[in-house]
Amino acid sequence: MSFTESRQNGTLVLENFAFHVGRTLPELTIAWTTLGAPRRNADGEIDNAVMLLHGTGGSSARYLEGDNSDALFSPGAPFDPAHSYVILPDAIGHGRSSKPSDGLRMAFPAYDYADMVEAQRRMLAHLGVKKLRIIMGMSMGGMMTFEWAVTHPDMADKFLPMAAYPIEIAGQNRMQRKLTIDAIKADPLWNDGNYTTPPLSGLRAAASIQMLMFGSPLNLHNAYPTRAATDRMIEEAMALSLGSGRDANDAIYQTDASRNYNPWDGLGRIKAPLLWINFADDLLNPVSLDIADKAVARMDNARFMLVPGTTETKGHGTLLQPTFWIDEVQRFVTG
Repeated sequence: MSFTESRQNGTLVLENFAFHVGRTLPELTIAWTTLGAPRRNADGEIDNAVMLLHGTGGSSARYLEGDNSDALFSPGAPFDPAHSYVILPDAIGHGRSSKPSDGLRMAFPAYDYADMVEAQRRMLAHLGVKKLRIIMGMSMGGMMTFEWAVTHPDMADKFLPMAAYPIEIAGQNRMQRKLTIDAIKADPLWNDGNYTTPPLSGLRAAASIQMLMFGSPLNLHNAYPTRAATDRMIEEAMALSLGSGRDANDAIYQTDASRNYNPWDGLGRIKAPLLWINFADDLLNPVSLDIADKAVARMDNARFMLVPGTTETKGHGTLLQPTFWIDEVQRFVTG
């Protein structure tokens, strides 16, 4: 049986969900996809569950696409569904979970990463999972993994954040987020979120900012060594971005959900083994901040791996190049 044959989708409606901004939503839907099947130990408790968390603007489907799907879920892979019960939630504001574009638009509560973790905690309880073998996350999912580790340190045997820092979103990272939000809001068609025609000019400006931040200068220079080649790449990438159907209000909320993320003071609560993987050419999480050693020193059982930048790695996009990190993930998961 292939991992896709064991795939199942589910949803749960959480009644009167209280957000950290002080607002309550009468009904909040949290959605997920699972691979494999739960296995119960002698005490009747599920002992093979793992949870993988996606990035900003993505969904559980991102893990089932491209090279990552085979690297993570094929036979013998770290999360082979023949042995693991894989849980892939759609974070609040993403995928099939509740989000502004469902109808409330800018009246939707301003959720944050802590709200996402709380909804996931209730989802796991609904699924009968009391403890996970591992929580792994990429980008925003990496930050949520740190959030899980400091707020519920006993919920997993191991934690694996990737392409993230356990610090407040400030400086360049906050700049690109605020510029992205401001670009959408500056489009007259946005109309305070009450648009009838998508504000494509604002979305294009937002995509331009993100395009600059998500790649690697060395890789891009080698892949597109002429002005003409670069210009063609930009237009092709922009067409894909604008053709994705991403909703402008959803994009604003997704981008701003990091505004109060800051697990730094809680890192000492993490006792479980933690493998943290970042990329040397990632402009969103620049190595020049000199954060890793200081953060690892605050945790009892953490190890930091920095993937070197090369002409082949793609900055933040190295998340989609498992050949550069899957061996370390395999050793950590099975060790």
